[in-house]
Amino acid sequence: MGQEEGDDGAARLRALRARDSDAWDDLYHDLYPRLRSFFLRRVGPTHAEDTVAETMTRALAGIDRYVPGPSGLAGWIFGIARHVGADHHRRTARQRAVPGVGTSGSGFDPPDEAAVLGDEHASLRAAFDRLSRKDQEVLELRVIAGLSAEQAAAVLGKRPGAVRMAQSRALAELRRILEYADA
Repeated sequence: MGQEEGDDGAARLRALRARDSDAWDDLYHDLYPRLRSFFLRRVGPTHAEDTVAETMTRALAGIDRYVPGPSGLAGWIFGIARHVGADHHRRTARQRAVPGVGTSGSGFDPPDEAAVLGDEHASLRAAFDRLSRKDQEVLELRVIAGLSAEQAAAVLGKRPGAVRMAQSRALAELRRILEYADA
């Protein structure tokens, strides 16, 4: 599997880029046990299958951007898997933070809890509005839309590292605004 050098690897890559279903099936079957094990530890048994499927979907979508390197095709796909796992954790964290999503499943919060959450959301919205437009945009793309740093960088015309740094600074500023409001 890990050998992209030589005729076999080049032929496989050509077939993958041509969207040959047999080549993708072979790749899926080669990587499935390792990807599933990877995700069992990271996201648990309930979501492992979905995250494997998402990883392979992203690999299919991005195969034309793959450049053979020392980590090989499997390394590239496991890089995608890391992002899928991180996206899953961000998504589930956001779901737990939204009333009625990822909680009891009833969609109903007790009135006192709903009032507290309403106040917290209002405070957060007010603090968010005090951020600069650039900080708001970075947080909207990364946190609210759930885009990767690479995707947000493409939207903003920046490097992924610059987006990560901007996100870190924006979150620190948001935290500072919220702490000042509580003081």
